Amino acid sequence: MANTTVVGAQAIHGQNPQFLVETVIRNRIYESTFWKEHCFALTAESLIDKAIEVRFIGGVYGNQRPTEFLCLLLKLLQIQPEKEILVEYLRAEEFKYLRALAALYIRMTFRAVDVYELLEPLLKDYRKLRLRNMTGYSLVFMDEFVYSLLTEERVCDIIMPRLAKRSVLEENGDIGPRKSRLLAAMEGESDHESDRERSRSQSRELDRSRSRSKTRSRSKGGSNGRSHSNLRSPRSLSSERGSRYLSRSPSRSPSRSPSPKHDEAEDKMNIDI
Repeated sequence: MANTTVVGAQAIHGQNPQFLVETVIRNRIYESTFWKEHCFALTAESLIDKAIEVRFIGGVYGNQRPTEFLCLLLKLLQIQPEKEILVEYLRAEEFKYLRALAALYIRMTFRAVDVYELLEPLLKDYRKLRLRNMTGYSLVFMDEFVYSLLTEERVCDIIMPRLAKRSVLEENGDIGPRKSRLLAAMEGESDHESDRERSRSQSRELDRSRSRSKTRSRSKGGSNGRSHSNLRSPRSLSSERGSRYLSRSPSRSPSRSPSPKHDEAEDKMNIDI
């Protein structure tokens, strides 16, 4: 009973969900110590604690021993949790091995459209994962692991179900075109460059308008200077007008010469005295 699929589970790709794992590997999982001691009576909630304790991903290692990661994958196939729970597993960013486990399960059981929509955002995750295989330990990044799920036929020593190509789904209108991050970054740079060009053109226009206003003010100031220089004060005009009526003969002394009548009168007075 411990190795049977939960009652009411739906068939995936036309077969029992546990049969997605090859028979040889599945039997080795049933015989492993981790499966017998830790995977018994696990639920969708209690499985989270076991997935958090996982320290590496992989299929089989050593003498064809299954990894704990592979045992938990088979347990997920056995209990078949709801889609909402798997999506919550996938959104747990702080637990990278739980996210990797959910990504592998989604790749094996979900429809092609859901696989692309749910796993493609994980291509932005660049965290490191430990990978254990027949040769030992190695490092792999999360985006590389997700990319292998979308492109390769065998991951973690398990044959992946057939996945429709994205181009075919786009032609059928089932999914929208995937936008590259590089293209988005280039478009963002082009937008910034266009904004810079606009600001530069606006600053140039402002400089031109300022220079034009300065030249106009200078021209007005020069003409006003000339007009002010040509204009003369009323005093200068009156002095000029008075000078017109003055004789240009040599100037005489301001003292008046005695008239002849006055001289004769003085002579008479002197004679009488």
